[in-house]
Amino acid sequence: MDRSLQVTVWNEYRHEREEERFAKIYPEGIHGAIAAGLREHSDLVVRTATLDEAEHGLSPAALDTTDVLLWWGHKAHDAVDDETVARVQARVLAGMGLIVLHSGHFSKIFKRLMGTSCDLKWREAGDRERLWVVDPGHPIAAGLGEYIQLDQEEMYGEHFDIPPPEALVFVSWFSGGEVFRSGCCYTRGAGKIFYFRPGHESHPTYFQPDVRRVVANAVRWAAAEDLPRRTFGNVPPLETV
Repeated sequence: MDRSLQVTVWNEYRHEREEERFAKIYPEGIHGAIAAGLREHSDLVVRTATLDEAEHGLSPAALDTTDVLLWWGHKAHDAVDDETVARVQARVLAGMGLIVLHSGHFSKIFKRLMGTSCDLKWREAGDRERLWVVDPGHPIAAGLGEYIQLDQEEMYGEHFDIPPPEALVFVSWFSGGEVFRSGCCYTRGAGKIFYFRPGHESHPTYFQPDVRRVVANAVRWAAAEDLPRRTFGNVPPLETV
């Protein structure tokens, strides 16, 4: 793809505004940290959107000009209106990429696209996390070593109630002993979806260089190629009937 990619980073932006301890870690919001990492790449044009903006910052016009949408949510999943969820789903099916981050596994849009509860085990104890690259040839793993180590993160453990990933890029191990499928790829319609596990609001994960590398790689992977236009509905025959 030889054009700039239009990227929207969406964050509910509640933790950082309501509790000082999170604001100290992410003074520009989680969305600001993610966007800053992506803006290091000249081929990415990045905007941000948050829950409390009009239409959650995801108007039809905003989504129509978005190649890849990144989604971070946690405490306010239910505050996202269903009309916006349907609008995002339609854009994914039409080819917009979607990257769901950390606790976005419980977002309305991810659960709708997966068709499962997306539930899991969790623990907030500052576990050490080692994200093992189990598909080193995948574009999302480009430039990484054998693993990414995060000295402190929230633990997510199996069973993760999701459909089997079409590609599994990372598996996490935690110092408490749990493992987790932490880098999962899907397609829905013409759209690509990547779920990436790390990113709890109480840890500076989105400043970690390898995490930023994964997010940028995932944006490029999820962006739609120049796909042929899909035709649906009643059509005339190609041959004489």
